[in-house]
Amino acid sequence: MRNQNVIYLTEAETRRLEALEKRYRNAARAQLEARTAYYQKITGGHYTSITIRDQKTRWGSCSSRGTLSFNYRLIFAPAKVLDYVVVHELCHLTHMNHSKDFWDMVASVMPDYKDCKNWLKNHGHELTLENHLAKLNIPITL
Repeated sequence: MRNQNVIYLTEAETRRLEALEKRYRNAARAQLEARTAYYQKITGGHYTSITIRDQKTRWGSCSSRGTLSFNYRLIFAPAKVLDYVVVHELCHLTHMNHSKDFWDMVASVMPDYKDCKNWLKNHGHELTLENHLAKLNIPITL
């Protein structure tokens, strides 16, 4: 039995999607770097670098060495949700845990952070290049 949802792409279509993903990754990097610089002035702390990835289960992370990693698919989220992930990771520079102090710090910067957290929980799976293209009425196959 074949999966009816599988789309088979030609080599040209695969290259096209790869090129589009690269563009969105670059856009995500620019947006996340700008928002991180903006919110770092509010949260304090010091980060050493920002990496952009396509993580399957995380929207962001913060290493003990100050490396902030963000999922490029955040570029498809509402701006407030992207900002929430940035604030969340920047607060880890001060609190490397999810303690009450950590969440109080997140709330001090973004009082409605719970709405963004819930939005990601309920809609995060929708943040894909394919879904984004579909919303723009851009076909995946040529």
